[in-house]
This record gives sequence, structure tokens and C-alpha cells, in this order.
Amino acid sequence: MTVRTASSVLVGRHRELAALRDALGRARAGEPTTVLVGGEAGVGKTRLLEEFGSGAGDGGVRVLVGQCLELGEAGLPFAPFAAALRSVLRADGPEVFAGYEAEFAPLLPELGRASAALTGPRAVPLGDAPRGYLFDLVAELFQRLADACPLVLIIEDLHWADRSTRDLIGFLVRAARPGRLLLVCTYRTDELQRGHPLRPYLAELDRARGVERVDLGRLDRDGTAAILADLLGAEPHTRAVDDVHDRTQGNPFFIEELAVAGDPVGCAALPETLRDLLLARVERLPEPAQRVLRIAAAGGTRFAHDLLAEVAELPEIELEEALRTAVAAQLVVADRDGDYEFRHALVREAVHDELLPGEHARLHARFAAAIEAQPHLVAAGRAPAEIAHHWHAAHDHPRALVAAKVAACAAAERYAYAEQRRLLERALELWELVPDAADLLGMDHLALLEQTLDAAVTAGDFSRAMTLTRAGLAEVDADAAPLRAARLLDQRGRLMALLGKSDGGRELDEAYRLAAGGPRGAERARLLAEIAAHLVKIDPQKAARVAAEAADDGEALGEHSALLSTRIALLCHGERDLTGGLAELGRAAAAARAAGDVPALVLALVFESDMLCELGRYAESAQAAEAGVTEARRVGISRSTGAYLLSNRAEALIALGRWDEAEAVCAEAARIDLSGVTALHWLQLSAGLRLARAHPGTDEVVDRALAFLNRPYLWPNHRLPLHELAIEAALAADDKVEAVRAAGVAVADESLPQLPREGWPVLSAVARTAARVGDRDLSGAVGALAADLPARHPAARAHAAQVTALLAVGDRALPAWRTAVDAWRADGQPYPLGRALLALAEAAAAAGERDETAAAVTETTEIGRRLGAVPLVEAAATLARRVGLRTPGQGGVGADLLTAREREVLRLVAEGHSNSRIAERLFISPKTASVHVSRIIAKLDVTNRGEAAALAHRLGLLTETAAPR
Repeated sequence: MTVRTASSVLVGRHRELAALRDALGRARAGEPTTVLVGGEAGVGKTRLLEEFGSGAGDGGVRVLVGQCLELGEAGLPFAPFAAALRSVLRADGPEVFAGYEAEFAPLLPELGRASAALTGPRAVPLGDAPRGYLFDLVAELFQRLADACPLVLIIEDLHWADRSTRDLIGFLVRAARPGRLLLVCTYRTDELQRGHPLRPYLAELDRARGVERVDLGRLDRDGTAAILADLLGAEPHTRAVDDVHDRTQGNPFFIEELAVAGDPVGCAALPETLRDLLLARVERLPEPAQRVLRIAAAGGTRFAHDLLAEVAELPEIELEEALRTAVAAQLVVADRDGDYEFRHALVREAVHDELLPGEHARLHARFAAAIEAQPHLVAAGRAPAEIAHHWHAAHDHPRALVAAKVAACAAAERYAYAEQRRLLERALELWELVPDAADLLGMDHLALLEQTLDAAVTAGDFSRAMTLTRAGLAEVDADAAPLRAARLLDQRGRLMALLGKSDGGRELDEAYRLAAGGPRGAERARLLAEIAAHLVKIDPQKAARVAAEAADDGEALGEHSALLSTRIALLCHGERDLTGGLAELGRAAAAARAAGDVPALVLALVFESDMLCELGRYAESAQAAEAGVTEARRVGISRSTGAYLLSNRAEALIALGRWDEAEAVCAEAARIDLSGVTALHWLQLSAGLRLARAHPGTDEVVDRALAFLNRPYLWPNHRLPLHELAIEAALAADDKVEAVRAAGVAVADESLPQLPREGWPVLSAVARTAARVGDRDLSGAVGALAADLPARHPAARAHAAQVTALLAVGDRALPAWRTAVDAWRADGQPYPLGRALLALAEAAAAAGERDETAAAVTETTEIGRRLGAVPLVEAAATLARRVGLRTPGQGGVGADLLTAREREVLRLVAEGHSNSRIAERLFISPKTASVHVSRIIAKLDVTNRGEAAALAHRLGLLTETAAPR
């Protein structure tokens, strides 16, 4: 993968950019304005000003830039002003200095040489002009430049400015105050150590009128993701974003450095250039301060004073002096609680990587022992994980093994299942290194592996879980422990389907065989219930039989709660009465609440939100999904049992026309990095939204969604919406060949007749394709499927009416589209209503119903604008032009688009006449006929004569049009 070395996009700086533009607006109005832009090194100050300067320059503003040099107080005086004025000299010539070239020579020596060459030696040396006089001349020059056009003067890296530069800036801000001048100065906040001359200087500037500060902070996680996407040229993996963001803490320069270091997922080691840069400031500290930083680096990015004191074993005064030095150097920051934190996580990483091997192990062992003895030295609840980390880093394998298991249990109690899985994985790695591991943990290796598998599944790490099932099945003795083997097979079967590898039926059948032959008891009842729940999508009849068997065991043992998930799953698949099913589902949810079974409750809310959406009760669906999201997040199952809640909520919000909210929900789903096919639903919804809005990143999201079709297996309710998406994407791209191909694949899908909810949208898309390309065979296939497909609920009924309208021809089209529009109004989804209204407008235009056409176009436009559905708005505007209506929003019905002569020409074009023949028939020259034809093609927004003729027939443009009413 090719990685750019620097990001080309400005991310997360809209507020700061707006502040600069507002300041420029004030300066344009004649109000002297100064903006001080502060931020740590690498945070993006220069990039922000490049973006601002580019926009300002395009707006007729002159932009001058000067850079302070890292030479200190004794450096080159006025360096940034010299650089800015040198660009003025190159652009405008010496005459811009109005005869004062010699006086400006202290800033630009070349002016002194030029002046001497032209006028001979001067009586007064060039450097003798009083400094106040020079300041006045500079201010007057800037005023002249600003009088010609607004002026922006950017002074970068003010923390390196010499005294003369600071004095001249102060003069411009407080005394001269040239009009139409915006002065922008940048400085590094992490360079302003105690005693730095810029600290009191900035305080003085703050008191001057017209001065404001803009503080540039680090980027959030979304900002990090945006930069990585730009650098990598593709959407980065969620975990790569998490890794890079955690390490860089949102510093754009660090993000770029890590991204270009090699592995786009985030390099394990720091690049040497970045390491040297980070360590340079550490190495300037006194040795005692460096030693304390090395100890602190072993403790982590954030560390408590008392813990550091315990580990460092230094006199309190020495420790405090070392920390004071580190804080003054802006390497460490103190918080109100008396704890400390490395200003940059990468600084800690670089310092930690410099530890010698023995020093590394010794320090981590001391941290582990200190926290074991005094757990209160770390944040509440963090002691087990900290102890496990430090013993592992100290390479004390027996202690690390036990600590990892203890920490995993603590993580599970906090519903931190991903952390639990990582800790148990570490225990598995350490098992072979500890001879008495089984005795230390009180369990065999298979039991540890099973716990790790459960944690992986609950955390939603399905690929890793699949690997663990393979390892478990290789280790288990199915004859001696049939229920353990059956449980592993059950999990593997479900994971096969979740990862799109197969339906998992073979594994589930074998799991049932083993479980059915196992000893009766609570464990078998629960296992049979799980197998039944997983079988529902594959073989509902067998699932019901297995569930009945589980129920018999459960009834006998009083294990009713074990059957909740099965009960819920059986309610929500196959033929069912949704309204009655909702009531039963409510009872199951109540039972889950009463039993404290949060996963079962979350599952109930998943299906409840899904059912409500199918019934057209979209607001209730969104609320149920939102409640489920809260519950799932509370117990850490957002990536497993609650995986579909976010996408269910997004689906309901889309149906309600709350598209911005839906996009935000899809973005949240992307951030939690759902595994396997659980990521498909939100991805498919996001792709559909982007298509409807003509989003610039549509193709990538559509391709990611459609890539799921390449998997060996997809549940039919996942596969059918992808057929619809493939068709809609092809139609949006005007790729008729691909649209027909995708439509053919869709109608050939054997599951379509069994799934009305997913099948009707597919038939709508196929019918739209058939109508667009005039494919009678495709229309016939749609009609045959539609005749037998039930339409029980509002959206299905609306799609059925729409399919009828799309297949209708001649006089039947207009009433059919009126029926379809009414059906979509009853359902309540605005976007399908807008599309149906647009088709109604075309049909009304063809029938000469001009008022109805205008009303439908106007409503379509209003819907499209409200949703941000740009293609829909554009299509409405195109239709309005073609049929001679004013663009919606401009008021009323206008004159026809085509003149009377153009209508005559169009009629002859439709009859198939050439330009020469048209000229003969109308007694005009062939050239004039050609001009008329070209104008007709342009006005109708088509590409050739054939399209013009077809459109004329469809919209009734060849008939005599009544006068506008």
C-alpha cells in the first residue's frame, strides 16, 4: 500500500478556521485585529494557516508569511518581517518602499546596496535610523499595502522570536494599528517553560484591543481516522485507528509519522527519526530528572506521585525537584489530584524503549510488588490489570500467569470482555512456560481455553473465537466429555455463519447429536436451548424440536431462564403474526428483566426494534433500539448480542427521514468495529444513504458492502438487501449493463419468494431497472414473483404498489403511480415517497396533467432538500426543465421549455427524419435544422437524438400542450 508522507486534508479545525475567517472579516471592515494561535509542536498550526491563507488569497486578500528562526534572543533581528518584506520586494519592486529604501535596509540589506548603487554614498549610515522611526515606516508600508487590498501578515513560531521582533509586533498591535491588517502569530505552548520571555509578552498582548487567542488542541479519534484514511488512501481498520490514536493522542504530526513508518495498522516500534525528536528534549534535562522519567515511564503514561515515590526510593526533595524540572520542560503535566501524566504518550514510549533489559525487568517488578502491597496507589479497580501488566513485563512467568487470570476475572466483573479475552490469551501463552500452571490456576488447559472462547464471543471477536474453537475441538475428548465437545461445536457452527463461511448446519447437527446423548441436567438444558436458537435460521422445524427437548429438561429442573434466548429467537423467525409476536416478545423481555438476564433482554430489544420497523412503527422501533443500545453498552455486549441494535436504530431513523442522525449512528457502529456479517447491516444502510445523497465517498462504502457477496455463505435476509444495493448503485452510475446483470442475479435468488420484507425492495429495484432499460423479460420475471409475494405490512404494500406502477404502461401508469404515492404516504417514509412523486410527475406530464406535475415536482424537491438527497432534487429540477416548469422554489408554472418550432423539429426527430429531411419538411436550411436539434438535446438534458425522441414520448412532449393554468 502506498502511503503519503503528509495529509492533504485539514481535519477537525472547522471552529478554528471559522475564528480566523471572522477575524479577517473584522480586519476587512477596518478594525485592526490580531490572532494568537497556540498549540503544541505538531498539532497542525502551520497546516491550519496554509488552509486559511489559501482561502484568503483566493478571496482577494494579500497574504505575507514570515518565520522566526531558532536562534534565540541573540538571533537575527526582525527575521520574520524581513522574510515577509522580501516577498513584497520581489512582487512589487523597490518602488513600493516609496523612497525609503535606505531606511528599510536594516531589514532588507539588498535595499541598501541597491540604493547605494543608484544614489552614491549617503551621509548617514544605513543602520543609524532610530528604531522608532523604522517601526513607523513598517507600519506605514503595511497601511499602504492594506489600502490596496486587505492584508494578512502571518508570523510563525513566535516562541523563537528575538526581542526586536516582539517589540515590532507589539508596536503594530498597540500603537500603529494599521487598518485592514490581520496579524496572525503562532507559537508552541509546550516551549513556554517557566521564565520564557514569551509568557509575559503574551499576557501583555492579551490586554490590547482587538487581540484574541485561538488554542489548537489535539484531534479526537474521528480526526485521527480521517488523517489515516487520507494518508493510506483507504478506510483504515478500526483497531488500527484505536492503536494510532492511543499512541499519538491525536497529534497530527505523530499520526503522519506512525502511518508512513511501514505497517498501516500501526508500527510496533517508533520510527528512528520520531524517536530522536521525542528524546531530544528529554536528553536536555539534568540526569536526576532523566532517571526519574525512566522510572515513571515503566509505570505508564499516567502515574501517581505516591506510587512513583514507592518505586523510585528517592528522598522526597530529590524526587520533587526532578519532577519540577520535567514539568517545567513541558514533558510531564500535573493534575489537580496530585498525579502526573506524560504530555505525550509517545514520549513515554520512547523513554521506556531506552531502558536496559535488566533495568526494564527490575522496574516493572518493583511496580508490581508496590501495587500488590498497596492497591490504592492506582485508580480504583485497576490494580489487578496493572499487576498483571507489570509481572508480565518483568518476565516473571508464574506470577504473570496467576495475575493475568485474576485480572481477567476482574475485567469480566466490569463487563470489559475484550480486556478479559486479552488477559486470558496471555495466560494461554504463559501456560507452556509454567510447569505447574494447572495447579496454580486450579483448572486444566481446556477450561482456560473455553473461558477465553466465551470472552472472545461475548466481546465480538469472532475470528479469534473461531481459532479457539478449532484448538478446543482438537483437545477435547468427545467420548469422555460429550457436552463440552457439543458446546464447542455449537459455538463453531454459529461462528461459521457469523463469519460468512457456511450456515454452520453440519457443526450444529453434530453438536445436537452429542448433547442429546449426554447426561441430563441443567448444563444439557442450556446447551440444547442454545443449539435450538442457532438452528432457527437454518431449519426452523428442527429448531422447534430441539427447543421442545430443552424445555422438557428445563421444566424438570426448574431452569426456565435457560430457555429465554431460544424463546425469543423462535418468536422472531419464520411465518408469524407480528402483532401477536410483539406481545409475546414483551412477555419474554419482562421475564428476562425479572431474571436479571441482560443478554436475553438485549436480544429481545433487538428483535422488538426489528419487528416494529417491519410493522411501519418507525419511531417506536428507534426508541426500542436506543434502549437496547444502552443496556448492551452497560454490560459490554455491544459487539455481540447487541450488534444489530445500532443498525436497527439507523434503519428506523432513515425511514423517519432523520438522515443526519442515522449517519451519526452508522458512524458509531463503525467505531465499535463489528465483526463478520454483523457489520453488514449498518454498512449496507450507510451505502444506501450515501447513494441517496451522492456522497463523495459512496463508491468505497458500496464496494465494502457488496464485497460480502463474495463470502461463501450469507443469511438470506443479509443477502437480498445487497442485491438491491448492487442494482441501485448501478442505476445511480447509469450503468445499465451492470444494473441488468445485478437484477438478473436478484430475481434468481431462491430465497426471495420466502422473505417478503427483504424481497419487495429488491423487486422494486429490479422493476425500476426493467423500466429504465425497457427489458420485457425482466418485467415479466418481476410480475411473476410479485404475484405470489405477500404484502402484509405498510412498506411491503407500498413497494407492491410501486412495482405495479413501474410495470404499468400507457394510460395505466398515472393511476398506478397515484396509488403508489398514496401507499408511501400511508407508510410514512419520505425518501421512497419522494421517488414515487417524481415518477408520478413524469406520468402526469405524459398525460398532460400540468398542475399535478407541478405539485409533484414541488413536493419532491422539498423532500429532497430536507433529506439532503441531492440526486432527487436534481432529477426534479431536470424534469421541471424538460416539461417547461419553473424550477421549484422560483414560483409557479413557467412557459414551456421548447419553442413551437423546436416542438415541430422534435416531432420529426421522433419520426426518425434526418436533419436534411427535417429542413425540407419545414422549409429551413439543414444548418438551421441542426441548430434546432442541438438546442433540443441540450434543453432536454439528454445525450443524443434517440434519447430525445424516447423522452418526448414518455413525457408527452409531442402532443399539443394546453396553456399554462
